[in-house]
Amino acid sequence: MRTLLLPLVLVACSNPEPVDSVEGRGAWTTPPPSVIQTSGRLVGFADVHGDYDAAVEVLQLAGLVDASLNWSGGTTVAVQTGDQLDRGDGERAILDLFESLSEQAWDAGGGFYPLLGNHETMNVELDFRYVTDGGWADFADVPFDDTDAQIMAYPEAERGRAAAFRPGGPYAQMLSGHNLAMQVNDTVFVHGGILPEHARTGLETINAEVQQWMRGERASAETWVGSGSPVWTRLYSEDPTADACASLGESLELLGATRMVVGHTVQDMANPACGGRVWLMDVGMADHYGGSPAALVMEGQTVTVLE
Repeated sequence: MRTLLLPLVLVACSNPEPVDSVEGRGAWTTPPPSVIQTSGRLVGFADVHGDYDAAVEVLQLAGLVDASLNWSGGTTVAVQTGDQLDRGDGERAILDLFESLSEQAWDAGGGFYPLLGNHETMNVELDFRYVTDGGWADFADVPFDDTDAQIMAYPEAERGRAAAFRPGGPYAQMLSGHNLAMQVNDTVFVHGGILPEHARTGLETINAEVQQWMRGERASAETWVGSGSPVWTRLYSEDPTADACASLGESLELLGATRMVVGHTVQDMANPACGGRVWLMDVGMADHYGGSPAALVMEGQTVTVLE
């Protein structure tokens, strides 16, 4: 366990959402707000890539679930920075567990927010190049219309997954209840990174347009899911230069934030860059990469890496 003391600045939110009390919260609904506040413990972790065991291990490492995999984090707010899908056979179990934990955490007065990574958006784009044999089989029972030309163009073993994840499909609808980027207090969570041009648009607009696309309500969200988008950029996570760090600083200033937490680019260990303004949390914990789980815990001015 590594602990650092870093400055923490709480920022004003346009639509604050209290997360330290169940009183008056109402039932859990999706999608969640793009910006929330909490006065308690904040946890972030990154890519799990279809490895259910690794997902469970990092949840337990951070004290978020009990032995029965029910929420035990109380008023903790936890954000997972995307890439639940591809490269492993446990995707459906991960998605279903994360949905259950989101509701349980809300009911307990906390929050659990899985974000969209490039592998979620790729699947909704029907880009299945990283799907395993088990990943095809896992969604084979998803129903579809055998007169649907788009679905029937796929080999028989692939039709269920295509029906599940294409825009408007049942698992695309599930994913449309997630944000692509989210800000909790002064910390921005996103899979790849928020560049200044993204920050100027605003997280609410980005999230809304991607969610509409996943529901089948708009033809495209290419700006937010294509090359150079918040789910694909590696500007801050691949040996960031001084110019990259300056870009990060501009983005944070535009968002009223002081740090960003990202995944997407595998690291030897969880580590900060750009003077602690970005935390690189993709430690390759999935079996595909052979790493081990890590989570970032932020409490007051204390930032701790759990490994």
